[in-house]
Formats: sequence, structure tokens, C-alpha cells
Amino acid sequence: MGIQEQFEEEVLELLVDSKDLIVYNDDVNTFEHVITSLIEVCGHQPVQAEQCTWIIHHNGKCQVKRGDFEALKPMCVGLLDRGISAMIE
Repeated sequence: MGIQEQFEEEVLELLVDSKDLIVYNDDVNTFEHVITSLIEVCGHQPVQAEQCTWIIHHNGKCQVKRGDFEALKPMCVGLLDRGISAMIE
């Protein structure tokens, strides 16, 4: 197997193993609470957190983070603990 084929195989494995942390809209949480939570729990920059919050509001959900399950799990639990609807897909 050549270097190019090996690299492509490794990239495909990473893509297949990648998951999305999705946050869903609700009628309970304020924009400020969701923004603050995305900053504190997911490490978002303030502008990124605000943009995600608007997408959640208008589209009903937003992919706020991508990575492997083990990296996303504590973020998902952190958001759920704050009363924010989130799921890893």
C-alpha cells in the first residue's frame, strides 16, 4: 500500500468515527444561557456561540461540535446538566 492510499484510508476512518454534538431548540432556555453554555462547555468563541444559538432558534437544531464520541460525551452531559437539549449523533 502506498503512502497516498494509507493516508486516504486513515482519513476515511476519522470521518467514519466522527460524531456530531447537536443542540436542539426549546422554549425554556434563554439565548444568553445557551450562548454562555456553549462558551463554557464547548469552548466556543462568543461570536461562534451566538451564531449557533441563532441557527438553533431558526432551524430547530445545530451541530455545535464534531469529534469522536469520547471527546463529545462530557460536553453533551455538561449541556444536558444545564437543561439544554443535546444529543450525539
